[in-house]
Amino acid sequence: MPGDCVIGVDLGGTKLLAGLVGRDLEVRRRVYRLAPPSDDPEDLLQQVVDEVRELLDSGSVAPGDVRAVGVGIPSLVDRARGVAVSTVHQPLDGVPVRDELQDRLQLPVALDNDANCAVLAEWRAGAAQGCDDVVLLTVGTGIGSGVVTGGVLLRGSTGAATELGHMVVDFDGPLCQGACTNRGCLEALASGSALGREGARLAGQRPGSALARLAGEGHHITGVTVTEQARLGDRAAVEALERVGTLLGVGIANAMNIFNPELVLVGGGVSDAGELLLASARSEARRRARAPSNGARVQTAAFGAEAGMVGAAVLALEETS
Repeated sequence: MPGDCVIGVDLGGTKLLAGLVGRDLEVRRRVYRLAPPSDDPEDLLQQVVDEVRELLDSGSVAPGDVRAVGVGIPSLVDRARGVAVSTVHQPLDGVPVRDELQDRLQLPVALDNDANCAVLAEWRAGAAQGCDDVVLLTVGTGIGSGVVTGGVLLRGSTGAATELGHMVVDFDGPLCQGACTNRGCLEALASGSALGREGARLAGQRPGSALARLAGEGHHITGVTVTEQARLGDRAAVEALERVGTLLGVGIANAMNIFNPELVLVGGGVSDAGELLLASARSEARRRARAPSNGARVQTAAFGAEAGMVGAAVLALEETS
């Protein structure tokens, strides 16, 4: 039927993922590209437009079958105006993203924070189906978060609620990333970027490790590198994941104490590490959180790194129904 599909777009700190999604939330086609942090909002918007048009022109959908586009961005969002308010990893502050994309694509556009989109996907069709109280942490370049409490997606008075990645877990900790000027944020200590830094640190201390060998060959140690080597059994890489997982568990404990969820989900690219990350995070969270909140389940998100894209599609479906 006409208008039976939407396109979901997830713009992250270093990647751009778009998908053609049906009403059943089946992803029929994907387009992925690296989108390193840019200084030019015009260039960033054009990358989104190019990905959407690539899907529209792919032959996977007939003209008129796409009824809307949902977009999740790593920014606080004024949803009434469709404007990015404050962005740590991309140059979108003050940009009227919704209207700009609508003008260029000639399609309705629904806009929200990327982590809100991710928790929406899990709540509607993923691991959080049937849960009225859930916290999702998206662990990638940074750490985003979305919270459903009492069966309501929590956005706050101005759309800036639940920025759990920027809770301070170490008063004298390292400077946070991007445009955040705080110190000791959870994002600075437990994101994919932090995992890469921890892997590089341990590579310098473990000369016989696979991480040290890769660093010696000139490879940049990233979170992906650490995860790959941990799966292959490199002890330094396993230690890096355990350390970052423990720090992530501190943040999860805080979320448990504040929101008393029945479920905590971990998504984003770093969630690909699975129990290599979650075992230490779960243990630390349960040790630090107060009972009964510490009884919440902690598991990976069902949609993994695609949760933001699928959630953006859900947003488009629900806001244009």
